[in-house]
Amino acid sequence: MTHSDTILITPLADRPSLIDRAYEIAETWPEFITHDLVSSALLSRVVEEFPEYCVVATEGDRVVARGLSVPFNAEFDGREEMPDQGWDRVVTWAFRDRRGGHPPTVASALEITVDTEYLGRGLSYRMLEALRATVAQQGHDTLLAPVRPTAKHLHPHVPMAEYIRGRREDGLPSDPWLRVHVKAGGAIEKVAPASMTVSGSLAQWRRWTGLPFDSDGDIEVPGALVPVRCDTTQDRAVYVEPNVWIRHGARTKQV
Repeated sequence: MTHSDTILITPLADRPSLIDRAYEIAETWPEFITHDLVSSALLSRVVEEFPEYCVVATEGDRVVARGLSVPFNAEFDGREEMPDQGWDRVVTWAFRDRRGGHPPTVASALEITVDTEYLGRGLSYRMLEALRATVAQQGHDTLLAPVRPTAKHLHPHVPMAEYIRGRREDGLPSDPWLRVHVKAGGAIEKVAPASMTVSGSLAQWRRWTGLPFDSDGDIEVPGALVPVRCDTTQDRAVYVEPNVWIRHGARTKQV
């Protein structure tokens, strides 16, 4: 259990009454991200299926942040620990392993989301620490994370492999969220080139973004880490988001 000021951070399994409230947060995720098929099908079920791998922050009766992770077996059926399909892949593996009885060998973070009113208070760093601790309590010595760099959307045409090489004068990553992970002891391992995929008709993309989507080729979309590929002939646009695999050692301290 972690106290700071009036904010309390605990494993969700210790506060099951909050499972149904974990998504009561004012969020800043782009609309189109919620239409990733894996996310729309399974994300809401993570807190119910894996509460022992999730943490929640509250201030009084208000839920102000959540941190989600899932366990999976990286050794089953020729898998790799950090797959190219990143976020989408580890979520589907986690549910398949739970149903199939495959014992987990590692855990992967899925997201840390902080209420918009609580941004800038260092809460994301504390949530990361709590997530590492709760994973350690489940017997894991590693927490992986397919990280979505928060400033990459400002440089949509820069390849992710090039973007993650950007450093400040102090040697830390230029990207704020990558910097939080590295300062917390995480090691940047590699790019997950197809971590999430959103495919939709042009009408859907217009509704999600407010953009015309009336020309072929790459379309820059606010909040997208890379351009969205538009094909007017097929009436489809596809967004394939790269993330960055980071490896953390889990922490055994109490959360």
